[in-house]
This record gives sequence, C-alpha cells and structure tokens, in this order.
Amino acid sequence: MKNPNLRHWLVGAGTPLVLLLAWWVLSADSTDPFFPPLQSIMVRFQELWLFEHFQSDILLSLGNLFLGFAIAAVAGIGLGFATALVRPVRWMIDPLIHFLRGIPPVALVPIFISLIGFGTEMRVTSIALAALFPTMIATVDGIRSVGTELMDVARVYRLTRRERILNVLLPAAGPQIFSGLQVSLQVAFIVMIASEMLGSSQGIGAMTLLAQQSFMTADMWAGILLLGVIGFLVNVLFSLLKRKVLSWYLGSRRLARAA
Repeated sequence: MKNPNLRHWLVGAGTPLVLLLAWWVLSADSTDPFFPPLQSIMVRFQELWLFEHFQSDILLSLGNLFLGFAIAAVAGIGLGFATALVRPVRWMIDPLIHFLRGIPPVALVPIFISLIGFGTEMRVTSIALAALFPTMIATVDGIRSVGTELMDVARVYRLTRRERILNVLLPAAGPQIFSGLQVSLQVAFIVMIASEMLGSSQGIGAMTLLAQQSFMTADMWAGILLLGVIGFLVNVLFSLLKRKVLSWYLGSRRLARAA
C-alpha cells in the first residue's frame, strides 16, 4: 500500500475491531455475572445510549467537557504568554504552577464539591482547572524555544508587540501549544468522568457508576464502551484539527525529512 497515512488508519481501525470480534467469540457462552456476553452488552448499549440517555446524559457530559476544555485552552494560552513575556508575572505564577501541577487532577474534584457544590459549575470548574496547566506549560516552553534570530528579524521589520505575538510567537510556538492542548483534552476527559462519578447523578460517569453499584453489569460495561468510543472519537477529531491548523509545519517537516 503506497499511502502510509491510509495504512496507518486501517491498522488503527482494524485492531479494535479484531479485539471486539475476539471478545464476542470468547464471551459468547459466558455465565459469569461480572463478564456477560458482548452481545448482551451491545443490546444494552443500544437501548441506553442511542435512545434513552442520549440527550439527558451524553450531551450533558460532552457539553461540560468542551466548555471546560475551551476555558482551559483560552486561559492556558493567555497565561502562558503572560508568564513567558512578563517577568513579574512569571515570578508570581511559577511557584503556583509547580505546586498545583503536582496534585493529581482527580484530587481537585472533592475540593470543588466542598466549595461549589454538586452542580454543573463544579464539574466545569474542575475540568477547566485540571486541563489548564498542560496547555499553559506547553505555551511557556513553546515561546521560550523561539530562536533569537526570529525575534531579531521581527525587530528589524519594526513589528509592534501585538504583531510579534500574533504573527511570530504564536505560529512558532503553535506545535508545542497544540501538544499541550492534546494533553489537556485527555486530562479534561478523565476529570469529566471523575466529577460525574463523585458529584453528580447525571452524565455518562454517573450512570456507569450507578450501574456498577446496582449490579447491572451489562449496563456498566456498556457505559465503559461508550467512554472508550467517545475518547477515541474526540482524539481523532482533535488530531484532524491539529493537522489542519499546523499543515504548514507538518509539510515543512516532511520536506526536511525528504531532503
């Protein structure tokens, strides 16, 4: 196959399908209440998530996820630029970053439950704060890695501070910022699930935990499968966006490798 990208996608899509087929065959005659047949799980998956709980739980979880991630992305990039470019801000924020980044993101959820309560505000705040630091740190590192030659050229052309930020620093730091955003998205997804399990009666995480506590094992496995599917699709969509925005950078890397 001449197209390496197509081969990559086929392999990536084929592996889960092979695993699901093996799971289907090996669990077909299972009588273990904790590991029901995959066929039973898929029936409950269809009944629960494609109809009954789609709007009330799936859309609610995705709304919290994307809102919290959007807040973290905007705040992380903004604070990253301020930390990298303004020395007093760096002096104030650096110690706080090193302190908070050592706390597991999921450990923040009980704190926000105590301070804010069990509502949507708690879940969005937990997601946003937990996802803030990977983007912020990546932005700072990306700006600091910009070569002095590039900044000297910007000064020669007498670019304003705003023009240097938008037209020089932001594109140059773009690859590292997107890497930080991808990590933030993964953290946001994890905290979304944790915040629903610990402090909500709605959402995919809450429904999955409720199924486990009620010994509805097929429903629990259906929820776990849904989380895996959503996590996979969100990562694929973000990777496509990253390729689109950073097409100039990826193209230059391909040319450098071919040279």
